[in-house]
Amino acid sequence: MEPRSSKHDREGKHWLDHFRRMGIGRTTDRTRGLLEFCDTFDSIELWADPNANAQLILIWLLDFLRPYKEVSSKLSLVQADDEIANYLPESLKEWKLPVFKVTDRHLALASRAWQAWRAPTPEGCFELLMQDTTILPRLRPAIIALLEELPDSLNGIGASEQLMLEALSYGCTDPGQALYAARDRRVINEGEAGDLFDELAQCPEPLIFGLGEGPFDPSEHTRYQRYRRAKVGLTKLGQAVVEAQDDFSRHNPIKRWWGGTELTNERLWRWDREIRSLVAPA
Repeated sequence: MEPRSSKHDREGKHWLDHFRRMGIGRTTDRTRGLLEFCDTFDSIELWADPNANAQLILIWLLDFLRPYKEVSSKLSLVQADDEIANYLPESLKEWKLPVFKVTDRHLALASRAWQAWRAPTPEGCFELLMQDTTILPRLRPAIIALLEELPDSLNGIGASEQLMLEALSYGCTDPGQALYAARDRRVINEGEAGDLFDELAQCPEPLIFGLGEGPFDPSEHTRYQRYRRAKVGLTKLGQAVVEAQDDFSRHNPIKRWWGGTELTNERLWRWDREIRSLVAPA
């Protein structure tokens, strides 16, 4: 986010590398930092999608800009009901969405939520559900969706993994179609869904058969070729897990991150889907 310097030695290292010239103006100085770029405007609208990842970006950005009053005082917020990138600019111009001035309350809540996401346990995020977050109206559903990605209290897998396994239990044999079941939650993208799917197929006691023997090459092209020719299904353990008759963590190691929380078998924070409650490690 800083002005371009020797640290930004490769394409993609500077924030403006991710924007086409036509999207930010042909005459824009491509060396500016975000703050310098914002200084050139009298007002700034932040348009945010409702999905969980967009809400994480929103609270991070508000937290980042909070100390810079000369910028944060220019901000207004527009919360969309659908993913903005699915629409052409011409149709977006016709949208009549409410515009809210960003206040110190918005900034304080965003900072609190961002620090909770980065914390070494999910407790702070769960506590946010007990607080008034209505000034950021999409934040609460996003937090719930993220908490649902924690290992379930009964079977040890998250909501996206559950949806992919359920697709297989209903007779789906196409890995790509199973990934779409997870993507419909709008919490993880296709690459992240593929990582989860591959892990369920190459762990010591797999839940999925038909992808071949691991370890799998995670590159997008290789994964596409592997999925294109595969017919997959649930193992006996996979069927038991999807029915919550067995626990994934009893048979396989868990080592992954949820925000700032490292999840392991010995330190496994879980989510109770029935009562929507956080379950601390035993």
